[in-house]
Amino acid sequence: MVQITYVEPSGNAVTVNVPEGRSLMKGATANGVNGILAECGGSCACGTCHCYVEPARLSELPEPTDAERAMLETVAAERRPNSRLSCQITASAALEGLVLVLPETQI
Repeated sequence: MVQITYVEPSGNAVTVNVPEGRSLMKGATANGVNGILAECGGSCACGTCHCYVEPARLSELPEPTDAERAMLETVAAERRPNSRLSCQITASAALEGLVLVLPETQI
């Protein structure tokens, strides 16, 4: 299990344990975290799992795929340099303690 903290749009921080190999989007939805809609179920087809990765740890993630980059062009909230889709980030021991901030809107 990997401990991930999600900062909901309200500012409430929720720390959950996400099984290694599971997407951070699924970790959030399975634990009732507010702020991720995940309308496409994690297939990188909607952009409703948009999140902001803490900038200091952004380099620890694999580069986004072309499909993720394309979906990030469609997100409802402000796109930032640290914007990612949580369905495309897989929990691993290297991400222990990662903080994701969720935008105020996904649609």
